[in-house]
Amino acid sequence: MDPQIESFLKHISVEKGYSANTLAAYRNDLTQFGQYLGETMPAAHTWTGINKQTIVRYILHLKEREYSSATVARKVAAIKSFFHYLMSEGAIPDDPTLTLDSPKVRKRLPKTLTREEVERLLLEPAKEDSPKAFRDTALLEMLNATGMRVSELVALKVGDVDLDRGTVRVYGKGTKERLIPIHSRAVEALKAYLQTGRTYFLRGRGDEQKALFLNPRGTQLTRQGLWLIIKKYVEQAGIKAEVTPHTLRHSFAIHLLEGGADLRNVQELLGHSNISTTQIYTQLSGERPVEA
Repeated sequence: MDPQIESFLKHISVEKGYSANTLAAYRNDLTQFGQYLGETMPAAHTWTGINKQTIVRYILHLKEREYSSATVARKVAAIKSFFHYLMSEGAIPDDPTLTLDSPKVRKRLPKTLTREEVERLLLEPAKEDSPKAFRDTALLEMLNATGMRVSELVALKVGDVDLDRGTVRVYGKGTKERLIPIHSRAVEALKAYLQTGRTYFLRGRGDEQKALFLNPRGTQLTRQGLWLIIKKYVEQAGIKAEVTPHTLRHSFAIHLLEGGADLRNVQELLGHSNISTTQIYTQLSGERPVEA
């Protein structure tokens, strides 16, 4: 790893409080850029020798390799942040990205499920009677009730949920915290899971395991594990729509807006830092956009 890239990653980890996933993306993007420079201009590969034209050629290289516009934009954002940092540290005399335009991202509308499809999905685990079924019912009900990200759901601790008040405390991107209400159906599913499913997975291990959702080994459920669970029930429910790990999150937002919820309120529930991120859902719900 280039020492200056490593120094930059440590800087943004401390100053920005970025998540491990975001830091990993920055690391991969900058390492890939460094590899490109090493292959195309090995004799001159120092950060002081990089100019705007070099970065433009790299962008064209990415597009030729058919990276999506969103991926290219993310990689360019990482490069710009890196050179801004080098400039602020006095490591380079000029910032080659200062007049570099960020690639435009073609926003694709998120895929969502109908209310009827969501209901079929929620009912599917209950067809079984097992600790896994209790857990999976609670998982799906929580996703549907809160719209939280799958990474946020698997990161929940037992203490983050207040069943008496019907709330869950969520720690989102950059350790931002928000309190989300959960309706009675999700509360009951959680109670059943905590009494039956989770205690079974713990198998007398005591209270040292704080994660809310566990796998059969008694350890924290992973994002990949949750995705496999969702895929399983989507297939069993006969849902033909394309489903991704965030489909229930998108459906949550759309159904709230269709029910008359305020866009700002939906923004807060989803944990979006910018209202423009939430506004994409208005194209699907017919809700009037909010001025930023």
